[in-house]
Amino acid sequence: MLRLRPFKKCDADTVISWIKSEKIFRFWCADRFESYPITGQDLVDQYEGLAGNDDIFHFVMYDENGIAGHFNIRFPDRNDIDTVRLGYVIVDDSRRGQGLGKQMIKMAIDYAFEFMGAQKVTIGVFRENPAALNCYLASGFCDTGVVEHYSCMGEDWECLELEISKAKSQ
Repeated sequence: MLRLRPFKKCDADTVISWIKSEKIFRFWCADRFESYPITGQDLVDQYEGLAGNDDIFHFVMYDENGIAGHFNIRFPDRNDIDTVRLGYVIVDDSRRGQGLGKQMIKMAIDYAFEFMGAQKVTIGVFRENPAALNCYLASGFCDTGVVEHYSCMGEDWECLELEISKAKSQ
């Protein structure tokens, strides 16, 4: 049975081990880290730097085989407590293709609506990452039409803005 729990420092090395290439790394974090590769300690340091921030929460999804996914959820605007944003979404690379991504996203959406009181959940996804895009669309997210451009690895990548509202998810 899949469950969520808060991210722990001891999870960091496992989460980072799922990132097998710079392209996967950039899909995962965009430009939030300056260099690739990073270590589990780099992730812990970033999260500890946010420890006093009540607007961001880090989770792992786990089952009897251990942790299987990771994401964070945050209030991007302190003045808008109706909207939360998902980020740093990743699933254990050895377990991809089993529907775990959709299950984790559903759990994250449910958490946002039920426990955080959100009315809308947003996420950004690179068009160049069709597996993630398809996962989010299949989970009920809709493309807002907003596109942000990133220069990643010498290429121009399009980051699509997706959202799901509580009213539409029910």
